[in-house]
Amino acid sequence: MRLTLPGFVDLQVNGFGGVDFNGAALSAAEVEEALDSMRTTGVTRCLPTLITSSFADFAARARVIAAIDHPACAGIHMEGPYLSPEDGPRGAHPRRHIIAATMEDFLRRQDAAAGRIRLVTLAPEVPGALPLIEHLVHAGVRVAIGHTAAEPSTIADAIAAGATLATHLGNGCAAVLPRHPNVIWELLAADGVLASLIVDGHHLPPSTVKSLVRAKGAQRTVLITDAISAAGSSPGRFTLGDVDTELSADGRVSLPGTPYLAGSSLTMDQAIGNTVRFTGLPIDHVVPMASSIPAAYIGIPPRGRVTADWDPIAHRLDVTDVNTTDQ
Repeated sequence: MRLTLPGFVDLQVNGFGGVDFNGAALSAAEVEEALDSMRTTGVTRCLPTLITSSFADFAARARVIAAIDHPACAGIHMEGPYLSPEDGPRGAHPRRHIIAATMEDFLRRQDAAAGRIRLVTLAPEVPGALPLIEHLVHAGVRVAIGHTAAEPSTIADAIAAGATLATHLGNGCAAVLPRHPNVIWELLAADGVLASLIVDGHHLPPSTVKSLVRAKGAQRTVLITDAISAAGSSPGRFTLGDVDTELSADGRVSLPGTPYLAGSSLTMDQAIGNTVRFTGLPIDHVVPMASSIPAAYIGIPPRGRVTADWDPIAHRLDVTDVNTTDQ
């Protein structure tokens, strides 16, 4: 079945095709190469994502990304360093660079990024997080809650301050949680909060994806890849900043020798097919999760049109052409 779809929008991508946006030697040519490669999967707009690091490392990489003039780059997603320092919620983010949230630190980072930070993921229990959320929202920067072990009251305070997204809901939290209350329930129940999901079959089981989407609603669900440089690549060793990762033959990206995930090798066309298969929703209900919904969230329109072949039996979406010439 041949489909014509709006261009896909990925709000969280750490790299692609062997290019690590968090790499020490990142160049403008590499960023553009990765963005061009992502286009083959239907992604025409995205937020290159910079994870927790020292200010010097963040600034160096942000300057490279901010300086490129590529229509696919819609800004920067800053994930950290204002995250939980606890094992589990912290995920693959280096503990040594986790810090309190301060206006001074963010403004330095935004200055290095030439004002292009459009989304910040933080843990609301981190000292200084709540006043920073208020400042970010006032400045037009979207705020997401993630990598957190916050109590329900703190999550409620963060939402009241202006947080409007749950970053990769169901991940970036403790492996073992109380039945209730817990961070997943709190964010799932918050009607003013959208939820982003990594639907690669590794981060969340199919039944969990189905339950989360049913509870949050398709119109408040955003598909992200959280892809690292392993996406679009063969199995092997890759980096996420100064973190070593390993891509296995089944597509799982993990910290070598551990059960811990470290980003994904997911592509957005795969995410759409997986979501249809896991939830049973028709594809025309799922595509907006990867296009118009994330685009509207950061205040942009989807860019271009994607032509793709859809196999409703195998739940496989194959992008055949991407046209952005009319934009």
